[in-house]
Amino acid sequence: MFATIGYILPEYWRFPGYLSKYLDIKFSDVPNGLSALSKVPAFGWLQIVGFAGIVEVNIYNEQINNEPGNYGAGFLGLRSIGIMNTGIQDPETRKKKLNAELANGRLAMFAIIGMFFQDGLTGSAWGDWALYTGSPLRAFEEELGVQAPVGFWDPVGYTRDGSVETFKRRRETEIKHGRVAMYATLGYIVPEYFKWPGFLSPSLGLKFSDVPNGLAAITKVPGAGWAQIVAFAGYYELFVYKYSGTPGDYGWKVITSSDPEGLKKKLSAEIANGRLAMMAIIGMFFQDGLTGSAWGDWANYTDSPLRAFEDQTGVQPPVGFWDPLGLSASGNVSDFNRRREVELKHGRVSMFATIGYILPEYWRFPGYLSKYLDIKFADVPNGLSAFSKVPAFGWLQIVGFAGIVEVNIYNEQINNEPGNYGAGFLGLRSIGIMNTGIEDPETRKKKLNAELANGRLAMMAIIGMFFQDGLTGSAWGDWANYTASPLRAFEEELGVQPPVGFWDPVGYTRDGSVETFKRRRETEIKHGRVAMYATMGYIVPEYFKWPGFLSPSLGLKFSDVPNGLAAISKVPGAGWAQIVAFAGYYELFVYKYNGTPGDYGWKPITSADPEGLKKKLSAELANGRLAMMAIIGMFFQDGLTGSAWGDWANYTDSPLRAFEDQTGVQPPVGFWDPLGLSASGNVSDFKRRREVELKHGRVAMFATIGYILPEYWRFPGYLSKYLDIKFADVPNGLSAFSKVPAFGWLQIVGFAGIVEVNIYNEQVKDEPGNYGAGFLGLRSIGIMNTGIEDPETRKKKLNAELANGRLAMFAIIGMFFQDGLTGSAWGDWSLYTASPLRAFEGELGVQAPVGFWDPLGLSADGDAEVFKRRREVELKHGRISMFATIGYIVPEYFRWPGELSPKLGLKFTDIPNGLAALTKVPGQGWGQIVAFLGTYELFINKPVGDEPGNYGKGNLGLGFLPSVADPEARTRKLSAELANGRLAMMAIIGMLFQDGLTGSAWGDWALYTDSPLRAFEQELGAQPPLGFWDPVGFTKDGSAENFKRRRAVEIKHGRVAMLATMGYITPEIAGKFGGICAT
Repeated sequence: MFATIGYILPEYWRFPGYLSKYLDIKFSDVPNGLSALSKVPAFGWLQIVGFAGIVEVNIYNEQINNEPGNYGAGFLGLRSIGIMNTGIQDPETRKKKLNAELANGRLAMFAIIGMFFQDGLTGSAWGDWALYTGSPLRAFEEELGVQAPVGFWDPVGYTRDGSVETFKRRRETEIKHGRVAMYATLGYIVPEYFKWPGFLSPSLGLKFSDVPNGLAAITKVPGAGWAQIVAFAGYYELFVYKYSGTPGDYGWKVITSSDPEGLKKKLSAEIANGRLAMMAIIGMFFQDGLTGSAWGDWANYTDSPLRAFEDQTGVQPPVGFWDPLGLSASGNVSDFNRRREVELKHGRVSMFATIGYILPEYWRFPGYLSKYLDIKFADVPNGLSAFSKVPAFGWLQIVGFAGIVEVNIYNEQINNEPGNYGAGFLGLRSIGIMNTGIEDPETRKKKLNAELANGRLAMMAIIGMFFQDGLTGSAWGDWANYTASPLRAFEEELGVQPPVGFWDPVGYTRDGSVETFKRRRETEIKHGRVAMYATMGYIVPEYFKWPGFLSPSLGLKFSDVPNGLAAISKVPGAGWAQIVAFAGYYELFVYKYNGTPGDYGWKPITSADPEGLKKKLSAELANGRLAMMAIIGMFFQDGLTGSAWGDWANYTDSPLRAFEDQTGVQPPVGFWDPLGLSASGNVSDFKRRREVELKHGRVAMFATIGYILPEYWRFPGYLSKYLDIKFADVPNGLSAFSKVPAFGWLQIVGFAGIVEVNIYNEQVKDEPGNYGAGFLGLRSIGIMNTGIEDPETRKKKLNAELANGRLAMFAIIGMFFQDGLTGSAWGDWSLYTASPLRAFEGELGVQAPVGFWDPLGLSADGDAEVFKRRREVELKHGRISMFATIGYIVPEYFRWPGELSPKLGLKFTDIPNGLAALTKVPGQGWGQIVAFLGTYELFINKPVGDEPGNYGKGNLGLGFLPSVADPEARTRKLSAELANGRLAMMAIIGMLFQDGLTGSAWGDWALYTDSPLRAFEQELGAQPPLGFWDPVGFTKDGSAENFKRRRAVEIKHGRVAMLATMGYITPEIAGKFGGICAT
């Protein structure tokens, strides 16, 4: 800690006078850091060693009470230099202080090592790493291939030996590999569109068209062909690619450059393209090897171990086959089926368990669970608490039952099909009820899939129930009952206040230590106080400074000290000493911690009342937190702009500032570089990218015109007289690729190459887009013109061209996209017949005004079977919701006469409407309801054909009414039913919501008495037309004290605002006071 301070302090202050009068060495002559080792005289080292020895032998020589760090030298060791003090007598306080010292010391050990490291490498503990010239990486930072955005990149450390020769050899190898990869990539792409005519080998009768593309070609190329390939490569390697000392420069200047900078630029571009090509060719090899084609469908990868299971039970949308842990990576079908069987069993158990949690909340078996032990079913609590009530014989029965089912019923799969044990539907045959089960394999698979999906949900649900039950005491328990939470210890502590409440994202308080919490809260209060003073210290000097001298002896006035960070250079050493002494005095003698954070016994502006004190300290904490954020922002802005209120335009060191006046920086975006490509501030790279953008924009503008123009006009005559192809025969858009002959492509490539190499080859005055070819590049085709000579006008034109080019790049991509999907750049999207959504646009339920609507993409796979199943489910839900909605409305006007249950003496008129009815319907009534629904679902609602919602039961499903025979009329009625059912689903949810909160589906919201907002509806300020209005939810905690405090603040703000408003208006109308405002 002393060493760290010794590094920092001399940056700002040194002792005056001589370190050694004898050797004429002043303190100011000794450099800071490791360099000081060469300046301290021998006697100085003797003094240092002697001092350390005296401290170690005479002072730090014996621990008191065998307590590390306690040498009986008093507070800060002051007794060792004759200043008597008793030290820290309280053992707990002493331990706390020593722990703090240990923590700070550990940080300081890290800090001093970092300072030594940086000082040793850069020459200063605060030195710029750019001064670390001895880094082996520095030898290559300007070499070929070191370019944005990665810069110099060598994760494996090949260049750590610093050998330039080895570096250049590797760079040369990389260029060669990149060139081969670029040719190989082209060699994969070109044969898809063009192959040479004639024979590859006349002697073998092998045509070029006989050679397949990609890896398959290896089996077709004859031996002599391989010899030619090897000889050609060897010739180039041995005789053409003669290394000249510059990687990639073999003396051929036609498409490179004689200019060293130009050559480096082109080779850098080639390296970047080569790197991409090496990645691309590996990907092509990989896809080709697995699918049989570089562009092959992955569905052809039939050897994938995952393919064995893609049609198995449980593989269903939206996840498909999902195995993140790779349990089925071996491809073993037996293991897969075993795991699927286990999943089905776990799902079944979880579904029963979930029902077992829910059902006892509403109904229990009557009578005894154990007559012998006098335990009734009603005595057994719900959830995990039941473990303590079930007798031992009960557990034996449960285990025995599960064992019988596992061993005798779930003992053998039928046809090796997971989940099918030949026990019939719902396993009824295992209890003697004979049924044939589901005989259709597809239907059985569909049912098992549904069971798997429900079982997966149930497994998630039961774990959540266990978790909530274990923590709160009930599966539906209030989390407020989770009293063991370590966070609960602090929820009433100082600083826990709206809107955040108790907030500890880093988990500092997870150990639940109240002592540690209070210490951190005390530290936060102190930091907040310092930050509030510092914030004020930034603001006040902008408007007022003390008159007179800050230091008369130095002739330094308060007005001479600048505001903000710049003041650090003006405050004299004695001033810093006063600041440190003042802060130290307060910390050591005034801020004496008494167990309550922030309470140091000074009551004039706090309070003697504990509640008042807590309220004031909470307000101080909130303000201090804002101040800590504010002061950091001020430091940041001040450090970058030179003022806490400084204009960001003064931040001249920003690498982005280098480009703010360049071509292409224009409203409304200005300079825009979201990927940070220009963060290095390299002007050359910026201009190169701008040049590329201009070229791309020019090509895109021509391409866009090339899409539009042929719709209205084409050249007359022949495109190729030799091949008898007229311009009129070439379709517009992407389809033209199939019509342009090979020589046409050669002409296109040749033309582009000539423009790139001979015309767009050198910028004039290093200005992107200016190649000295005159207006529209006309001089390149022999039409002489001077071009745009005025630099400002030229920049304006280039900016316009850039803007148009950017739009054109967007436009051409959109045209390609629409053309590829619809067959035309202007094509109707209805021609996009491959869309999976098109399969359903004529289906039931697709109707105006929404049309086909599937925001979650449930039908994205295009599976018509799954779509129809979901539509059928929607129809059923809609029918139930319509009945439920009617069931809410009708009892308000009519009820059945007589008794619902004569045995229980329960009349229909005794049943309340809505959710309250759940408490009145007897157990047998629920049994009838469930049985009625089950009968309909299993035996009556049997689909007719493949039409959702049609069960052959006639109009309204009544059976005795005639069915709707006309398919069109039936579809129309089902569509109307769907629309009404959708409205009913929304309606019943609203009714349930309103009923649950107010006690009635039609209830007055005024009956929602549990609302925390109701506490304030009669308070001051709640008045028409808004009534009580709190959109941000400040009052959701229901605290009347907080509400009144905020209302008082609002009144004060309103009074100030009214006076301020009058202060604006009155001088305009009534004039101003006469006389002098201030003398």
